[in-house]
Amino acid sequence: MALINSVLSWFIKKRYHQIELFMKYPHEVQLEWFKKLIQEGKDTEWGRKYLYHDIKDIDDFRNRIPISTYDDLKLYIDRMRSGEQNLLWNTDVKWFAKSSGTTSDKSKFIPVTEESLEECHYKAGKDMLAIYFNNNQETSFFDGRGLALGGSQKIIEVNNAEYIEGDLSAIIINNLPYWAEFVRVPKRSIALLDNWEEKIEIMAQSTIDHDVTSLSGVPSWTLLLLKRILEITNKKNILEIWPNLEVFFHGGVNFDPYREQFKSLIPSNEMVYMNTYNASEGFFGIQDTNHSDEMLLMLDYGVYYEFIPMENWEDENPQTVLLEDVELNKNYALVISTNGGLWRYQIGDTVEFTSLSPYRIRITGRTKNFINAFGEELIIDNAEAALKGACDKHKSIVNEYTGAPIYLGDNKKAAHEWIIEFEAEPKDLNDFKRSFDDNLKKVNSDYEAKRSHDLLLHEPIIHSVPKGTFYKWLKKKGKLGGQNKVPRLSNNRNYIDDILKTLDN
Repeated sequence: MALINSVLSWFIKKRYHQIELFMKYPHEVQLEWFKKLIQEGKDTEWGRKYLYHDIKDIDDFRNRIPISTYDDLKLYIDRMRSGEQNLLWNTDVKWFAKSSGTTSDKSKFIPVTEESLEECHYKAGKDMLAIYFNNNQETSFFDGRGLALGGSQKIIEVNNAEYIEGDLSAIIINNLPYWAEFVRVPKRSIALLDNWEEKIEIMAQSTIDHDVTSLSGVPSWTLLLLKRILEITNKKNILEIWPNLEVFFHGGVNFDPYREQFKSLIPSNEMVYMNTYNASEGFFGIQDTNHSDEMLLMLDYGVYYEFIPMENWEDENPQTVLLEDVELNKNYALVISTNGGLWRYQIGDTVEFTSLSPYRIRITGRTKNFINAFGEELIIDNAEAALKGACDKHKSIVNEYTGAPIYLGDNKKAAHEWIIEFEAEPKDLNDFKRSFDDNLKKVNSDYEAKRSHDLLLHEPIIHSVPKGTFYKWLKKKGKLGGQNKVPRLSNNRNYIDDILKTLDN
């Protein structure tokens, strides 16, 4: 393994030069990808419809091609799943990443092309390691195994042709090169199991005796696995089992609510937590320092970026801002065109730039996950900052949470209602609630104005629920594992009322 570690370390460090190139020439790299995407898409059905042959520059592209949602592309994607090709992209599509983003019953099937797999997702994996190795020169990463917590997939046959649909992580694992099996656990057959509870148990049992040096996955599900491993081994912390564990590559949700739990399970000041921004639609960001969760925007993965200022989000035809015109500390909705055949596609995430040289971002929320029932414009970033402040003050830890408005009417006072599952409960929930409320006022002036003198919004209502409540709800919805996650905020009461019903049953 020492020889493998040495050879792979050398190979991966070579990738860092490519990262430095797009950091130095961001706009030139984006322009090159724009030209390539137009060239590849011009003879598809989509490209012929929008006359890609005549597109001369980016402004022409923005004026001609509408901003799209999944619903706008669904007809094309359904036809692709029925076996038709050359609709959105000019090579055959045989993989579809099943994605919901939250726990809605409606699934999305994002086309995954060979180009997006190789030029985006796999390139990102190499770059993630290149950045890690660059920042941690004494790493022994490849002396042990990497534990990846992925999803599942299934083969679908349509019109005598097969395609594969499933979690993106499963598609990636199933297409990894053969040598990757020697440096990762568990074996592929276990990693692709579709029964989540069975998978957790088998993964725990089968990885205990390996020398695991790295973890990757969604924080909530990774915690579940680690806790099960501690139960099986009767150990106090994970380092008693894997003493050489050095890094956790995480993504999918904000890590801050989970940080203290990981520190408790992995009591090491040397442990590195590396933030990534990967989605079914593409891999967009990698944390490039050990000291901040902000991520380097990855500009050479076959993705062309545009940004909608959030103040223009609800415009009928919102105008996008290009990379060279973005501003610091401003909320933007992400719009992408990709080598997976997505054209001016609203991914549904909001980001803000923390640096313009190089371009670094952080995720601030979802375009659909917010509370704006009374003009308060509360986003996930606000909620998590307020929760962190309240948790720090009251020495408590939050596992999961969700929030929604209580609308005026039926003698009800307008307010926000929250369901919080604590890992460590505050001693006084009312004091915690007041701290949370005060912190929301500090981070959101619109919320503060609506809360003034209780004239419109009254103080929040918080339900502290037993551990496992959200897990049981996700299980009932058939949404365990993979990229499935609890919807943090909603402008309607569908989620919160359903969870409250679970508590009554």
